Amino acid sequence: MLPPASAFLPEIVFQTSRSSGPGGQNVNKVESRVELRWHLQQSQLLTDLQKSLILEKLANQLTADGFLLVTAQDDRSQLRNKEIVLARFYELLQKSLRRPKPRRATRPSAGAVRKRLEGKKIQSDKKANRRKLND
Repeated sequence: MLPPASAFLPEIVFQTSRSSGPGGQNVNKVESRVELRWHLQQSQLLTDLQKSLILEKLANQLTADGFLLVTAQDDRSQLRNKEIVLARFYELLQKSLRRPKPRRATRPSAGAVRKRLEGKKIQSDKKANRRKLND
């Protein structure tokens, strides 16, 4: 089970920069873009199994140093972007720890097979009737 999002706060480093998002003239003056940095291997909140699952699922999103980077520049407010980036981070962790339901092999029912074959026969007859007859 994943700890609550607030438990990760001591392990997270936030960095701000100027956003390319909405803000008009304000965008050139205010650092509203928020970047979240979290080191997977140094986390003390997750078990080794959870870390390996996250590493496997998010391998292409981790830096060479093992940091997970998540950014948000959706809003004009730095505080709102910080909330957004935290929500994205937690959702990313939850998705990576979710195990897919195993697929069970199924077979089509006899009625479904019969109906499909009847449909093919009707279509075949339709096309056969379009041909010229050789007497």
